[in-house]
Parts: sequence; C-alpha cells; structure tokens
Amino acid sequence: MSPTTTLLVPFTEENQLYRDPTTSQPSSSPTLPGHPRVPLHDAVRLRGFLRRELWAVDLERMAPHLWIMSTQSSSNVSPLHQQKVKGRETIVTEDPRLHLVWIYDRVFIKPLPKYLLSYTFWSDIISNQRSVLWGSTREEQETCSMIRISALGFLRTYYYLIQHESDFEIARNETRLLPPDITWTDFCAFSKDFVDISDDTVSERYHYGELRLTSLNLYAKLIIGKFHYKRVHRQYGAFFARYYGPLLFIFGILSIILSAMQVELGVETLTNAQWISFWYASRWFVIVALACIAFVVLGFVSLLVGMVVDEWVFALRRRYEKGGLRKRQQIKA
Repeated sequence: MSPTTTLLVPFTEENQLYRDPTTSQPSSSPTLPGHPRVPLHDAVRLRGFLRRELWAVDLERMAPHLWIMSTQSSSNVSPLHQQKVKGRETIVTEDPRLHLVWIYDRVFIKPLPKYLLSYTFWSDIISNQRSVLWGSTREEQETCSMIRISALGFLRTYYYLIQHESDFEIARNETRLLPPDITWTDFCAFSKDFVDISDDTVSERYHYGELRLTSLNLYAKLIIGKFHYKRVHRQYGAFFARYYGPLLFIFGILSIILSAMQVELGVETLTNAQWISFWYASRWFVIVALACIAFVVLGFVSLLVGMVVDEWVFALRRRYEKGGLRKRQQIKA
C-alpha cells in the first residue's frame, strides 16, 4: 500500500460533532480526543490503542462463518427504542468484541468515542496515509487499514441504532452512548451519509449487525478453538442455574417412565379373576402414559431440529442471494 493518498472522510467538516483544536497543534503535545493518556505523536502507542478499541479480533476471525449465526445484512440492527420493546437492557461496553452482541434481556453497545466525531482526526490521521499513524512498514500500514475499516463499520452501526429522536434521547441521556452537548439536528447532519458506506469498505464483522452471544459461544469451540466466546457467568451458582430447568425436565420424564414401569410390574401379579378388569385398565394406562411421554419428547426434539434447520435454510438463502447480488454488481461495473 503506497502512503501517498488521502482516503475519504465519512462526514463533512461542517457536520463534525467534536472540534478539538489540539489535533492541529503538534507543538502542544496533543492527545487523542477523549483519551488524554494517549499522545498523538507516539505512533506505536496510538496504533496499538486504536486497534484494541476498534478491531474485534475474535469476531473478525469468526466473520467468514457468521452467516451461520446471524442475518447476513449490516442493517440487521434494532434501533434503541426497539431494543426496549424487545425487553433488552442496553449495557455499555468498551470492548469492540461485544458491540451489538446480545443475550436474553441484555444488549451490549460501545459508546461513540469523541475522536471518531472529529473531522480533523479522520482527515489528518486515520485517513491520511502519510500521517505518522500509518508508519512505513507493510505491517504498520495493514494495521492502520484494519483500524480504518473497522472504524467505518462501527460508525455505520449508529445510523441504524439511532433512527428516531427517541433513540437519540436514549443514547444521549439514558445510556450516554453520545456526548451530552450535541443536538438531534446535529447528529442527523453528522450521520446522514453513513448509510452509503458499503460493505466493501468496512471490516467483515460489520457485514452483519446484531449477534447472539449464545450462538457465538456455541460455535467459538469449532471456529476459533475457544471454550466460549465471552463468559457471562462469573459465579458458580449462576453458571449451574441455567442447567436446572433442563435437568428437572429430564428427571421428571424419567420419573414418570419408571413409575409407569413399576405399575406395569405390579399389575402383573394380579392373577385373581376378580381383578382382571383392573389389570387391563392399568396396563392400558401405562401404555398410554408411555406413548404420551414419547410424543412430548419427540415433539420437543422435532421442534429443536426444525428451528435449527430453519435457521440454516434462512442463512443459506441469504448467503446465496447476497452472492448473486455481488456478482451482478461486478458485472455492471
């Protein structure tokens, strides 16, 4: 990659939401906007910090297989008000691996950092391949490219997260995902072009929107060789509590079956003619009880298999459709 070009900035200078004069004054030892501990002149430290803040390592490794676990669309992001409708609590996280990952009644969202709101930071540092950040070696330039495409994908998610003024109020006042000193009109002007950011210009993780943590934990064992993607249970009680329901269900089924078998063995001893009617009734009751249990178990297994198959069919269809669309775009180009 030749460090002689300036890449596009996703918003105009007039629409930036954070104007930091220190980024244009190298003599005053400027720092990264919002992070006073990170000096802009220290390229190695700055590059490492931005990579940790923006590049979702495990998700990028899993990205080629995410179509199995999620809708293959970057717009698959519910606005903040819709997250509430779904009963999800917004949990603020600074880990890019957890951005837009949800589990049960929680969804993790990374706040929009100040430096990504600054036009000067984008134009002079992250999009300027001649800046100190990009360095001179191929490895340094590849790292900076990774930072930029992940930053673009991250910015685009906020276009979908904040669709209405109610979403904006949630982000600014309730969850503090945005700085408190901006207005709804300012944010709309800032983000109006984010929808035009194409998948070709963002990291592969951001070809997808929301991701289910239970699916990531399941497939992490097969894809990245980790026992789990992110452990959410830090106490033994909470960890084992999730197994109580299934175990009680299994024990209940086994208890019914064993009781039915015990009844069957008991009625076999009723050889007295006056008990023959009760013997027949007991035997048929045992048969019906076992048949009902088998029907219930088979129904649950079939339902689970059907849900898994339906997810795979949907994922394969979306992958096929997206592949066909990409080929048509290439032909037109």
